[in-house]
Amino acid sequence: MSASFVKLFTNPEFAWKDIREQEQAHPRHYLGHLLLLALIPAVCLFFGVTWTGWSLAENETVRLNSASALQLCGLLYLTIVAGIVLMGLFIRWMSRTFDARPSVNQCIGFAAYTATPYFLAGVFGVYPNRWLAVIVLLAASAYSTFLLFVGLPKFMGLKKEQGLLYSASVWGVGLLVLVTILVEMILLWFNVLQPEYLRVPVG
Repeated sequence: MSASFVKLFTNPEFAWKDIREQEQAHPRHYLGHLLLLALIPAVCLFFGVTWTGWSLAENETVRLNSASALQLCGLLYLTIVAGIVLMGLFIRWMSRTFDARPSVNQCIGFAAYTATPYFLAGVFGVYPNRWLAVIVLLAASAYSTFLLFVGLPKFMGLKKEQGLLYSASVWGVGLLVLVTILVEMILLWFNVLQPEYLRVPVG
């Protein structure tokens, strides 16, 4: 996992070849990558919302109590894993249109590795700030998109034209899945879990 992980950022074109070979030899090779790295945003956000907090007013810091923070971060972790699995299933389903025959495990693995920039962006959850979150998520989205368009043709063994169309289709579905699953998570968070906030005066 470590060598492929580093290559995603130093030599992504060759990284996808290694990842495909690993998935062929060990069909669930991606599980360690997914389950471990998905912890980064969840754990960092826990510290961010319980220790750092965020400001809605100039002289006030808002935090969550530990119970509400655990609920939020547990929900986030499950949402990330479910989203990756769902994207893998969509990639597998769409592969039939493009004469590719990857396994379900390979498709989920591809989705997990493509989402790596989002996992790493979760480090910034220790400092919940709206504008910082926007900048970091935009950067993660840009690199994930790059990994998708570079990696999918190589991973699936497709010609350039087919790979481009396949990648564009996956990108569109990925955006829809991301928005839908985040909205569902937020609705569940506010309407069912009912978080408890701690408001701390500054100074």
